Amino acid sequence: MGESTLSTKNQIVVPKEARQALGLKPGDKLLVVARGTRVIVLQKPERYHTALRRLSKRSYSAKYLAKERNSWE
Repeated sequence: MGESTLSTKNQIVVPKEARQALGLKPGDKLLVVARGTRVIVLQKPERYHTALRRLSKRSYSAKYLAKERNSWE
């Protein structure tokens, strides 16, 4: 786990391990989300629609989705 310090200019450096895990390079955009006292840093997707579709495909198997859709009828 990397650690970062807030500079006097209110800047942080993303630790090397995090940059490598996300595949970040100079100029990439990040989203910083505050949830109470916690902060989440995410790589900003180029297209939100595509990113959301990828997330939903990983969440549920095709078999589960078919079962749910059949229950609606």
